[in-house]
Amino acid sequence: MLRTTTRPGFWCECWTRHLDDEQPPTLFGSYDAYTEVEANSWVSTILRTISPALDADTSQEAWGQLHDHRVNTRRALIRRVPWTVSVRHTRTLITWTVSPVTYLRLAYRRNSELPACAHNFKPRRH
Repeated sequence: MLRTTTRPGFWCECWTRHLDDEQPPTLFGSYDAYTEVEANSWVSTILRTISPALDADTSQEAWGQLHDHRVNTRRALIRRVPWTVSVRHTRTLITWTVSPVTYLRLAYRRNSELPACAHNFKPRRH
């Protein structure tokens, strides 16, 4: 019998939205983190990756938000409170979100074969 176990973690997303049109935001990337440090590091890594493409003021503002608010960010994540930070580059809004989640562990398979019990279930005929 499988035992159901869960694990706390964080779901991290980076969204972009063009401010010139009415299109919905676009998911740029996502990441599943298992600690608040890992979640915070993911946001910093993405920012470091894109900062060369940002104008100087936006880059400085973004780093200021992440650096100056690091203690508050860490407190929020430790308390498992959702956290969001946004920067605006020309006509694009870039938003990072970190949300506390509970991950459900999936059954582990050593190879691509289904477990023996999977063959016990037959499709219903209508």
